[in-house]
Amino acid sequence: MNDAHEIIVVKVGGSLFDLPDLGQRLQAWLSRQGAARVFLVPGGGPTADCVRDWDRRHHLGETRAHWLALRALTLNAHFLAGVLPQSQVIQHLSRPDMPHLEAAQGCRLVPIVDMYDFAFDDEQHDGHLPHSWDTTSDSLSARVAERLSAQRLVLLKSVTIDPGIDWKKAAGRGLVDAFFAEIVQRARLRVEIVNLRNES
Repeated sequence: MNDAHEIIVVKVGGSLFDLPDLGQRLQAWLSRQGAARVFLVPGGGPTADCVRDWDRRHHLGETRAHWLALRALTLNAHFLAGVLPQSQVIQHLSRPDMPHLEAAQGCRLVPIVDMYDFAFDDEQHDGHLPHSWDTTSDSLSARVAERLSAQRLVLLKSVTIDPGIDWKKAAGRGLVDAFFAEIVQRARLRVEIVNLRNES
């Protein structure tokens, strides 16, 4: 059982958004995390794929496409809030020196990070992510975990991945993005993969 001082960052993969019972599956999984403080990060899914297609067709450039894709993640954050009871989209992280989540935590709401606002703020910090398709929601969730000094990073996906996998090899197989291994190593994150389609 996790204690109330543990912080877990959970990326909800966009490949899961077509599950009719996504909200119920998420709620059931979260209920098994005990008293830990959980921060949800939305995956990209079809909305980010739309931006990829625009970039491919119209040559928007990686920087412009990067910020448009982050806007897509804002939409996905509000989608997750729509299917997950007792959750709330937040614009800023909460730590002892960042009181933005006091109301949500007091009501035991699950915070869902608005990744556009997070990334915009993160530009002011050392180690912010490059503006590239090499950094998707996998690396973004790892960056949130790094900023929060989280004890665990959990990637909820539609595939089962060997927990001992080399992340560079995983990137080569398209299971995570190309930058993920670098940030995991830098932040010394403990990463877990859960195939939510196999959870009940």
